[in-house]
Amino acid sequence: MVKAMSVRLALTVAAVWAAAGCGKDDGSQSAAPGRRQAQSAARPTTPAVYRVVLKSTWTSAKHPFEYPKGAHFSGLIGASHNAKYRLFGVGRLPTPGLERLAEEGKHDPLDDEIRAAIAAGNALELFRTRALKNFRDSLVTTVRVDPAHSMVSLVAMIAPSPDWFTGTLGFDLVENGAWVASRTLRLPAFDAGGDDGTTYRASDRDAKPKKTTARAANRQFVANGVSVPVAILRFIKQ
Repeated sequence: MVKAMSVRLALTVAAVWAAAGCGKDDGSQSAAPGRRQAQSAARPTTPAVYRVVLKSTWTSAKHPFEYPKGAHFSGLIGASHNAKYRLFGVGRLPTPGLERLAEEGKHDPLDDEIRAAIAAGNALELFRTRALKNFRDSLVTTVRVDPAHSMVSLVAMIAPSPDWFTGTLGFDLVENGAWVASRTLRLPAFDAGGDDGTTYRASDRDAKPKKTTARAANRQFVANGVSVPVAILRFIKQ
């Protein structure tokens, strides 16, 4: 099943966050690249639906080095899945779908890669949104999970850029045998590995050979040796 949701107004998103207790300690954490949440022995017995809200924190104040005009995120694309599927992987070569998403913001052929995982039984649902061009707004969609596909991965291009993106990999929405009520992740920037550009508006320079995907370590996203998140991602159980 494929879901396409448009960008919602920030006022609506703010109401959703407030209702879910955004200001409370609800397990907020940074999204460790390539890390999957440990699965407990107990599992839920019924499916669940989560609202997915992505808010940009990629600003000229927090990321002043060469901050570009026209900064935006491509539309989100992601899937609910099991541990056998990886949308991307730190230390792994990018798939053709991830490479095009990171370089051009296009959802294809990444959507076909996800559909193949669905056909193989390793993914449950594909979801995506339109681009986020006004950072006062947020990207909002929903994703369905079930006991056999409790993980969620998603990505969005950081644009303009050579091949930089943000996202999360294999985040498990089960904790202590039950669906979590809500979780907040702080998302870093990644370098897909398909282009050698080092500035936001660098000309196309295909990496030959291609490099493995890595957490972005360039000055655009690191301050005083510390990675500065570019987005906040929130999962809210419906």
